[in-house]
Amino acid sequence: MKILTQEQISAYEEFLRSHDNFIVTGHKDPDGDCISSILVVSEILKFLKKDFILLCAGPFKRAEIRRYESLFSDSLPFIDKEEKAKTGLLIVDCSELSRMGDIGQELKGFDTFIVDHHKTSEGNALDNDAQSIIDSSSPAAVCLMQMLYEGIVGKPDKRMAETMFFGLSTDTGFFKFLHQNSAEVFELAARLVRAGADPGKIYEEISGGKPWSTRKLLGILLSRAELHCGGKFALTYETMEDTRLYGQEGRDSDMLYSALLSADGVEAVAFLRQETSASCTGGFRSRGEIDVSAVASKFGGGGHKNASGMSVDGKLDTLIPQVIKEFSKIFS
Repeated sequence: MKILTQEQISAYEEFLRSHDNFIVTGHKDPDGDCISSILVVSEILKFLKKDFILLCAGPFKRAEIRRYESLFSDSLPFIDKEEKAKTGLLIVDCSELSRMGDIGQELKGFDTFIVDHHKTSEGNALDNDAQSIIDSSSPAAVCLMQMLYEGIVGKPDKRMAETMFFGLSTDTGFFKFLHQNSAEVFELAARLVRAGADPGKIYEEISGGKPWSTRKLLGILLSRAELHCGGKFALTYETMEDTRLYGQEGRDSDMLYSALLSADGVEAVAFLRQETSASCTGGFRSRGEIDVSAVASKFGGGGHKNASGMSVDGKLDTLIPQVIKEFSKIFS
């Protein structure tokens, strides 16, 4: 992870000071990193006495972020031409309109600053004129936002430290996805703990309180998983009937990925879900040098080398063989 320069911090602060109002947003189907990064932005704006709205297409399916849903609007209020010229758009944990849901098309034409850490965002910013801080070596967008917060506001209080640690923990799998070159990340985390963040409490918020139905669903998904590519790739899927029976509350796909990747010889996994009769979502995880973002990009998605996702029109019957085909190219 790269440490932000004073020039980058100053450029972000200057952008904030040069507008009266702001729209703050991230990707649809938000996770803890996305939500916490947006909340950090909002605290910087409060410090600078700026007006803002928080925007997110949702849905807020993850149990650990549901308590934040009331802070967000899922649609953009009317903004006239004069007000639009004074309004800045701040995007975190995302830089593609397609990843913002239906609200993405409404966000064209605003003066924009992007803070993101996805590999597929590099060279693919939503607007060529947008200013940006994009670092795919950062394990979470909130790492970048923490450095911006500390550079503009100063040391976070306990509440803000907990918010940042929450986002960092979700995107790093509570640090299990980090590798040898992660000293700077732990230094950021240490500052948050010194400021009052409680790692044990935050771990329970993220991992605990799952409905019993999610344990049943996890068993079904594991039993349905099949190996491909000589045992190096595992794939499982969820049907609309599964969703009807077990609901969407408290999903635990991270545990599913971990269980599949822990099997001897498995280097990559895919979890596909039939969201509607005409659309699917997919999540990909891998170990080592296997780049699942390359597969996600084939379906209009994106993310990191070892963790990516996508949303696509279609049905599982046709999507599954297409995904297997793409992974077969990696393992050929």
